[in-house]
Amino acid sequence: MNALNLAQDPTLADFGHDPIWLVLIKVVFAFVFGLLATLLGVWFERRVVGYMQVRPGPNQVGPFGLLQTLADGLKMAFKEDILPKAADKVVYFFAPTISVICAVTALSVVPFGPMVSIFGHHTALQVTDVPVAVLVLLACSSMGIYGIVLGGWASGSTYPLLGGLRSSAQMISYEVAMGLSIVAVFMTAGTMSTSGIVAAQGDATRLTINGYEIPAPGWYAILLLPSFIIFFISTVGETNRAPFDLPEAESELVAGFMTEYSSLKFALFMLSEYVSMVTMSAVTTTLFLGGWRAPWPITIWEGANSGWWPMLWFFGKVIALVFVFVWLRGTLPRLRYDQFMRFGWKVLLPINLVWILILSGLRSIEGWDWKGKAIAVGIPAGLLLIGTLLWPNRRPKPKPTPQEEVDSRPHGSFPVPPMDLQVPPSPRITRVVAEREPANIAAGSDSREV
Repeated sequence: MNALNLAQDPTLADFGHDPIWLVLIKVVFAFVFGLLATLLGVWFERRVVGYMQVRPGPNQVGPFGLLQTLADGLKMAFKEDILPKAADKVVYFFAPTISVICAVTALSVVPFGPMVSIFGHHTALQVTDVPVAVLVLLACSSMGIYGIVLGGWASGSTYPLLGGLRSSAQMISYEVAMGLSIVAVFMTAGTMSTSGIVAAQGDATRLTINGYEIPAPGWYAILLLPSFIIFFISTVGETNRAPFDLPEAESELVAGFMTEYSSLKFALFMLSEYVSMVTMSAVTTTLFLGGWRAPWPITIWEGANSGWWPMLWFFGKVIALVFVFVWLRGTLPRLRYDQFMRFGWKVLLPINLVWILILSGLRSIEGWDWKGKAIAVGIPAGLLLIGTLLWPNRRPKPKPTPQEEVDSRPHGSFPVPPMDLQVPPSPRITRVVAEREPANIAAGSDSREV
């Protein structure tokens, strides 16, 4: 038991020695966690949005409506499975499974807790870990978009194809900002191992202000606040959640890339969206919120980060981030496509590049407490970024009148219609009307005589 308390943080050397049955238990646990999180996530979203909109939400099937999602899944399973005639059958069938598999695979390198004892075996609460686990997370996030792109293309219809193209542009735009945010993380932690990143966030940071040392948590959400904000915004864009749900915009694309899907295939796409939301919340917790480590003031208790308790803190952080996803959906309207692309390329990417440059400069100066300097610079920069995003736009200039638009154009640039929009009638129409008038007059006089 003492050895267990001395080695709480798993390392890369602790993986690869578990028996097969223990590995299967971990794999099944990660898979069941993804499925149960989806079932509860759909119910949680409907209840929270219902509360925000002053309505009850699902409350009839099961206690508090908890079985409503299960009932909806059974209903989808028994619906008719329709295959469009113009669809590519093989790609149409496998596209939903690609999205689900990639979303669940990312959970394999997410640490759920520290070293524990399971039936006498000393093991980590994590399926596996590799020296480039962060790259595995990025690969799973990127490959999951292929299921949406291929599903839209294989449907053989216009609206799904447009949704798939939007999804590919979305992946390219926001994957760059997400990758740069992760660069700041493993540049600070010195490793790309997820268990190593969680261990690196366990050390408290000392912030020196006017000669006084103030202890600060080692979470990268505080140390790297701009990276945390940009990463979370990018995850919202990567998971196609509102206000970035342009690939499935109902107002213009009917249902987007899944328009031609039905029955279980439609349910798989829906499953992949919610699994991705939970997975990215778990990844954000791992990279920026200390992973399974307890928040203050729970850390006052010595046993907070030992045994099975850390799983509770981990799930609590994931639920809090899922709530933010739902909160955004119930609060913000959908962006236009040009606003969406401009925000990714002209706002998030430049800010991230400047922040990486500042962070690299602080690390390169010898004799500096660069972590304290990073907090002193990063917190104001992060608050400024949040204020910029939330600050209302400037009042638009009044729209010029038609006469002002005409006067502002260069003379002789191009002809403009008359201001009263009275277009002269066609000569042919005038001639035909003049020819028909005598006949109409004669017909009218005959009718009056009758």
